[in-house]
Amino acid sequence: MISSQKLQKYFACFSVSVVLVADLVITQKAPPAFAQTLNSSIGNSVTFSCNDSEATIKAKNGPKVSNGNTAIYIGYQQVSSNNKNPVTIRFNSGIKSWCRTDYETTNDDGTGYGLYWDGGNVLYGVYSSTGSQTGNDFRRFATGRWLSSYGSGGGPQVAVIAQINPANGQVNYATFLSSKKPTDGKTNSLLVNKLSWNGANLTVQTTSWWTPRGANTNSMNCTGTSPYQYTAVFSGDLTKVNSASALTCR
Repeated sequence: MISSQKLQKYFACFSVSVVLVADLVITQKAPPAFAQTLNSSIGNSVTFSCNDSEATIKAKNGPKVSNGNTAIYIGYQQVSSNNKNPVTIRFNSGIKSWCRTDYETTNDDGTGYGLYWDGGNVLYGVYSSTGSQTGNDFRRFATGRWLSSYGSGGGPQVAVIAQINPANGQVNYATFLSSKKPTDGKTNSLLVNKLSWNGANLTVQTTSWWTPRGANTNSMNCTGTSPYQYTAVFSGDLTKVNSASALTCR
């Protein structure tokens, strides 16, 4: 038979154990959530303004890159019935950090439809252009880069690749990326499908209509049917293409 004194000691120890276990359960923390990162996004351009909230822009499901609580979106503003201008915006925890609508403000029907961001200092945007117009456009950022202008003609949609400062949205430099008709030298259409970055070079995978450009910017010699799946590997500063390739083209 257990004495009253022993029972008191037993229940005292049991109570302390229960308290310790309960305290352990209460104070045990759930494992930390890992920050979600989305490096690259190419898609249909959507319209929004600098006055829109992040929730409003996010709901449009346009191109977006993110790192943790920071997200960057790209699209366009409908500035008139027949003119679009590109827009790019950054949010930190839902608060607007910067918004840029000044990259191209001419009558060129420009949009933004792609982004690559490494989560740090490397940010590239993909924009469209349908021709050169009087005023401020990406040509002022493309001087000395691989392709400094839209080229001859107008109408076909081509791409502009811009290297952007993620801290303030300023374009550091840009290059046009287009096809070139071998018959008359006029510019033809090109659509960017994917961006990737290896720490030194930017690989741009595209759909190019007749005819893709070689690394020297001249028309490639192609057989088969247009369009072509065309890949250009740019130096990080966009001054040159290290390699350009497309099936049935040389």
